[in-house]
Amino acid sequence: MNKPVVVSEETLTEPVIVDAASPALQASVAGPAYVVLAGISFSHFLNDTMQSLIASVYPILKDNYALDFAQIGLITLAFQFTASLLQPLVGHFTDKKAQPFSLAIGMSSTFFGLLLLSVAHRYTVILIAAALIGLGSAVFHPESARIARLASGGRYGFAQSVFQLGGSFGTAMGPVLAALIVVPFGQPSIAWFSTIAFLAIVVLWRIGQWYRPQIRAKKTSVAERHPDAPSSRGVTIAILVLVVLLLSKQLYVSSLSSYYIFYLIDRFGVSTQAAQLYLFVFLAANAVGAFFGGPLGDRFGRKIVIWFSIVGALPFTLALPYAGLEASAVLTVFIGLIISSTTSSIIVFAQELVPHRFGMISGVFFGVAFGVGGLGAAALGKLADHTSITFVYQVCSFLPAIGLLAVFLPKMKQNTR
Repeated sequence: MNKPVVVSEETLTEPVIVDAASPALQASVAGPAYVVLAGISFSHFLNDTMQSLIASVYPILKDNYALDFAQIGLITLAFQFTASLLQPLVGHFTDKKAQPFSLAIGMSSTFFGLLLLSVAHRYTVILIAAALIGLGSAVFHPESARIARLASGGRYGFAQSVFQLGGSFGTAMGPVLAALIVVPFGQPSIAWFSTIAFLAIVVLWRIGQWYRPQIRAKKTSVAERHPDAPSSRGVTIAILVLVVLLLSKQLYVSSLSSYYIFYLIDRFGVSTQAAQLYLFVFLAANAVGAFFGGPLGDRFGRKIVIWFSIVGALPFTLALPYAGLEASAVLTVFIGLIISSTTSSIIVFAQELVPHRFGMISGVFFGVAFGVGGLGAAALGKLADHTSITFVYQVCSFLPAIGLLAVFLPKMKQNTR
């Protein structure tokens, strides 16, 4: 019989006792658990496909209920606010007591939110439905990110990118499904997507069955820090810089996700369906960039990838407000590829700085991304009402310049496995 072995597993918040033949220890030696990574990425795909429907049906809701841009922004805020507010709390709670089946249970909130949105005929009910879908996101992201790291086999950037890939492609599919299903069949057809939520519940329940044996009694030892991690004050500064970098990135992406359809319709006179397909092009490029960012961070260093992905997009964002229709499509491809590659590197960088608060850190960063997206969407909608959509994109084009703050990040050697 194998004797227990003490390991410092960064995927949990503290060192744990595991059997030498346990899946957790074997995964760290044998490499990533690809089936689990595929399952959690597929779940992320389903989750974000449903969430992206909210922004994709904005033109329908705007026409049906005579909403202005500020009210459209408030719908995004209602969705993003619940996700932003609760994600750090969920992460903090699961740091102390892991909940293997919380993902499946949380997905039920999304399920009911979609059903409610399909029958909502009052603005207040639309806001409640959006908030319910945001609640499902708050439960999903922190614990699913933990599972992705647990299944990484030490390739943390790669695992985070696989996880992000599913979400990014799910976000990209929203406009396509809206164009093919919701636009022709109307708001009630949103209820059809509740079947996706049910499928996600089944997959997440199976993942919970894999996750449950990995959980072991926690000990009092503190998780090992990265050998190149700075002092406590340096960690605080680095975390603040990473938060600001993610803010600038997410605010720009939010401006495209929420208002790009209206921008194309207003400036170039394209149809709603055509505009949704152009949005899909940007979001698909976003998904591809998100996948490659993590492995590149594992190989060349996360700070280098952060520098490139945020500042590198600046020339293209500056050109976008002045480009024609075809050139805009090309520019958004480059913007999506470059700017999205930073997400995995930022999150893994922060996790390495504060490994003993893995769930909370994941929740804070995912929550900040959602929260700023919501607040930004509301503010940009108000600005668009008083100026124009084109002016909004002229202002937002300077956001990637904030990436220059990456100079204050510490140098930390990467695992090249």
